[in-house]
Formats: sequence, structure tokens, C-alpha cells
Amino acid sequence: MKESESSAVIATLNEILELELAGVVRYSHYSLMIFGHARIPIVSWMRGQATEALAHAVTAGEYVTALGGHPSLAIGKLLETHKHDIDQILREALEHELEGIAAYKKLLKQTEGKSVVLEEYARKMVHGEETHVMDIEKMLRRPGKLEPAR
Repeated sequence: MKESESSAVIATLNEILELELAGVVRYSHYSLMIFGHARIPIVSWMRGQATEALAHAVTAGEYVTALGGHPSLAIGKLLETHKHDIDQILREALEHELEGIAAYKKLLKQTEGKSVVLEEYARKMVHGEETHVMDIEKMLRRPGKLEPAR
């Protein structure tokens, strides 16, 4: 990979690092704001997402340093709407996951045919984020409805 390409990849990986760290905060906060009959399984899922986001942030940071870059100490966008209805929380989570897909697809485009390791990493992460989107969309559906919520 050329130095200019490497710099762009490092910038994207730092964007991913920041986004994933924001996911840790978001999902942790969301888990605290869930109330109602389905609280326990949703809280468990949210906390699992927070743990996974931290692992994703660490992986992105490891690739930054492997490429000779400096991992960002910033955190991605945090949105506090003060709307704590479960549907609203899930819609915010959906928006966050879609941002993640866009960032990982950007990385995939930058690394395709240039780095097998980073290309495969990006593909794997797009797959995982798209799976999260499907899960959230299913959670947003009303019982008995088969049509997607979006």
C-alpha cells in the first residue's frame, strides 16, 4: 500500500475507532433507559452490543498502530434526544449501525486488492453490522408483521 493510501486507511480506521467508542457509550446509556415488560432481554442485548463495540474499537486501533498511525483519542458523535421510548432508542441504534456500515464499506473500498488482511476485516465487519441492522429492524416490527420497519 502506498504511503498516501496508508494515510487514508489510517484516517478511516480512526473514524471507525471513534464510531465504535461512541457505540460503547450509546449502548451502555440505552441499556440504562429501557423500561417495560421486555426490559431484561433488551438490556442484555444492549450491553452485549456495548461490549462488542469496545472489542471493535480495540481491533481498529490495533490496525492503526500496525500501519504506523496513532489511534484517535476522540469519540464519535453522541446524540441525546431525551426520547427514551424503546422504539426511539432502537431507531437511534439503527442510525448508528448504518453509520458503521458506511465507515466499514469506505475501508473496504480503500483496501480492496491492496491488503488481504484489511479487506477481509472490512468485509467481516460489514457483515456483522448488516446483521445488527437486520436484528434491530426485526425488533422494530410490530408482532405479527412481516414487512420491514424501515
